[in-house]
Amino acid sequence: MTVQEIKEKLMKEATIFSTGGVRPTNELSESWIGKAAWKKAQESMPSDADGKEMAPLATLFLEGIVGIPQSLSGIYLCTIFISPDIFAHLTDLNGYFCVRTYGKEDALIPCDWVNEKIKAFPLVPKAVSNDMPVWDGGGIPAEVEDEILRLEDEEEIDYCEDIQEDIYVMHKVGGYPSYIQPGGWDEEKYEFAFQIASDEKARFNIVDSGNFYFFYCRENRQWEMQCDFY
Repeated sequence: MTVQEIKEKLMKEATIFSTGGVRPTNELSESWIGKAAWKKAQESMPSDADGKEMAPLATLFLEGIVGIPQSLSGIYLCTIFISPDIFAHLTDLNGYFCVRTYGKEDALIPCDWVNEKIKAFPLVPKAVSNDMPVWDGGGIPAEVEDEILRLEDEEEIDYCEDIQEDIYVMHKVGGYPSYIQPGGWDEEKYEFAFQIASDEKARFNIVDSGNFYFFYCRENRQWEMQCDFY
């Protein structure tokens, strides 16, 4: 494979989100950081594994954006919640986050659940077509990795400098997880869905400028969450 062929095999579409800069519309098509804006009539705020009330992390509106993972096909809206004690459970986050998903057929009503530790802002989506994996973060097929190693050995090509294009370390749906530390996930069972990043404007810091990564298994309707930071 040539460098260009490797790029074409690895590049994925994704939707990245910038924070603020627009007036809130409070419409169903609007994504948010620090706020859950929609719910079913009977829903209340979820509780964590210790019975403590969670707080909203984000609302992600998926219709019409690019790069939606196959596992999220048909999902119209996601709302994400985290425990107030989430940073005490980073080695096992199960039970300390909650992702609710909705289809277009669901009857939703507006709500104004905000996270008191985050300054809520609307998120502005932007389509990208060149999101690429970090070298030690999964997502590179074995045969492509072998070709990269061959080029590095025979032609002194460097993956990060000569092959990798953009790594979007920001709020993102689709593409690849933008790992800060070496990482990976169960790619046979789970698909990378989206990430929520530390956000200076929203006054939200994940330990030390870190990220939350969310993975979804459509077959079992199960979510997994990871965190890393500098």
